[in-house]
Amino acid sequence: MKESNSEKRVIIAAVIPTFLERGALWFAENEERVLRAAKTQPWWQRNILVLEVGTALKLSGLLRRLGDLGYQKSQTIISPGEFATLGDTIRVSAINRAQIARIEFHGNTIEAITDEEFAAPPPKPKKKSREITFREGEYVVHLDHGIGIYRGTVSANNESITNKRIRTFEKDPLFVEGHEFHVIEYAAPRRGAPPDRLLVPLGQEKRLSLYIGFEHPTIHRLGGQLWPNTKRKIKASADQFARELLSIYAKREGKERPPMHGDRAMETGFADAFPFIETPAQTRATAEIIADFEKPTPMDRVLAGDVGFGKTEVAMRAALRAVLSGKQAAVLAPTTILVEQHSRTFTERFSDFPVRVAALSRLTDSKSEKEIIESLARGRIDIIIGTHRLLSKDVAAPKLGFLIVDEEQRFGVRQKEHFKKLRSELDILSLSATPIPRTLSLTLAGLRGMSEVNDPLPERIAVKNFVLPFSEDIQIKAIKEELARDGQVYVLHNRVETISLAARKIQESLPDAAIGMIHGRMDEKTLLHELNRFREKKTDVLVATTIIENGLDFSNVNTLIVENATRLGLAQAYQIRGRIGRGDRQAFAYFLYPAQHLTPEARERLETLEAFEALGSGYEIALRDLEMRGAGAILGKDQSGAVQKGGLNLYCQLLSDALETLKGGTAELL
Repeated sequence: MKESNSEKRVIIAAVIPTFLERGALWFAENEERVLRAAKTQPWWQRNILVLEVGTALKLSGLLRRLGDLGYQKSQTIISPGEFATLGDTIRVSAINRAQIARIEFHGNTIEAITDEEFAAPPPKPKKKSREITFREGEYVVHLDHGIGIYRGTVSANNESITNKRIRTFEKDPLFVEGHEFHVIEYAAPRRGAPPDRLLVPLGQEKRLSLYIGFEHPTIHRLGGQLWPNTKRKIKASADQFARELLSIYAKREGKERPPMHGDRAMETGFADAFPFIETPAQTRATAEIIADFEKPTPMDRVLAGDVGFGKTEVAMRAALRAVLSGKQAAVLAPTTILVEQHSRTFTERFSDFPVRVAALSRLTDSKSEKEIIESLARGRIDIIIGTHRLLSKDVAAPKLGFLIVDEEQRFGVRQKEHFKKLRSELDILSLSATPIPRTLSLTLAGLRGMSEVNDPLPERIAVKNFVLPFSEDIQIKAIKEELARDGQVYVLHNRVETISLAARKIQESLPDAAIGMIHGRMDEKTLLHELNRFREKKTDVLVATTIIENGLDFSNVNTLIVENATRLGLAQAYQIRGRIGRGDRQAFAYFLYPAQHLTPEARERLETLEAFEALGSGYEIALRDLEMRGAGAILGKDQSGAVQKGGLNLYCQLLSDALETLKGGTAELL
């Protein structure tokens, strides 16, 4: 660890929102003012600790004071807000300093104060061909030998490679001194034997891919028949799926419908009524969708963009074009909350236009449901919004021509199978904040178009992120600061069993605040009642599970506190962060973690989330989340098994090869 010059004094600021927002540069520029205030003003005295060489102070007293200031003890310091102890030395990562302060005691006196730089991250391996890098311990798939564990690289003159269980990928002529190899560890050939290791020459990475699938896949044996048989089944599944995909899209190509030209004057009036400034990305995406509508074949397009970037507005303009062309439109959403949000938004937006909007979900009473289904069947409803209830056999829309699917990845396998059949008949627009592997692979294969809404609305401000060890003090102080500016707060506690206790503890600390609570096991009427109270600002703090991930759009909520961010996936955390900062006020997101139980994987997710603070990072987040967490079924139940057995990367590679072969005419469609 690199040390700098000794210091005579160090200032340690409390871990509170006021100081977190200001940062190290502000403290460096205002050091003298801070010192003067810390000597004379009680508030500053409570929240600033000044330590000097020669000061008489018990080490135990300093540890208690650090705890009072919101610092958390940790074995290894990885972020500001933590401290570590070793004998008579305390190392503190103060939130107001760019370096770690090393404070050494001699008895009950501070003997020395020095600065330490944070440990530099290990250098990343140089990227080889195909821009692929692997990390030690990751599961990888070799095209010829199956799933193994990556064990780094080794040179041909390394003594360890003379082990008889090491095998080279190519013939011996490549095995020359100085040549470097990737080392892949496979299962032992027999019980009690050391594992086999395969050497793959650098430059042959095209035969390797990162395994994405089960958390702990089956490791294959070298030279056995399991992998050849497995690969044969995966290839058969990919070939069948490719034929199915091309068959679906061939039917689409064969299908013709009258181009949808709409009513330009009314569409212009609808666009002019948009209460915000339209972004260039919204204009471009709308134009791409309208161009698809004016073709004689059905559309299948993905509309990707961060939460709050205006995807819904683009979808509503598309729905208007379909309705003005004599079609009915349907909006399919995965949750009742999202249906209610869309119903509210669509109804308000179309209130001055001759478009009839209705919603259908489990909250719809039986009498209203019957009336809506009957009106839909008679063509009296132009836009129907609902959950998977819309896919029921008793729901019919005779003029249905346009389907909007919001967050398609959140639907179950049966619904995904249903979507595949619909693709040959309807114009489909799928909305997604963080595109998932299935979406990315199909768009990259050229089977689905993609439009991106990646420009934030002009008044939007990027959310400020703070990744810190968990502290009840910082949680309460962050809530107080938000309430002081008449705002509202989300507190994410993602355990239904203890969420009531979490809400009660906040209420005890803030007796004058109105605390609400929602989670997925509530009946939906109670849940929506609590949400309406929050919408009407009758509730100040909403303690919730990840149920807030989709469908909530409250511009007055500008502080998010995640009590244990390690429980969230990367894309999920990013999606939840998008629930705040939807107005023109600076928003703050606190991702707290248990300092004593932070795994390397959780740390990497939190670091990535902190790094991608800028507006419009959803696409990059999706790719990183795919890399870290893997993926499940690529499109439906028939493909999921094959994907898991060989990994998503291999499956997509085989699928791409099959599509190219079939497109080239070397095989006929089934």
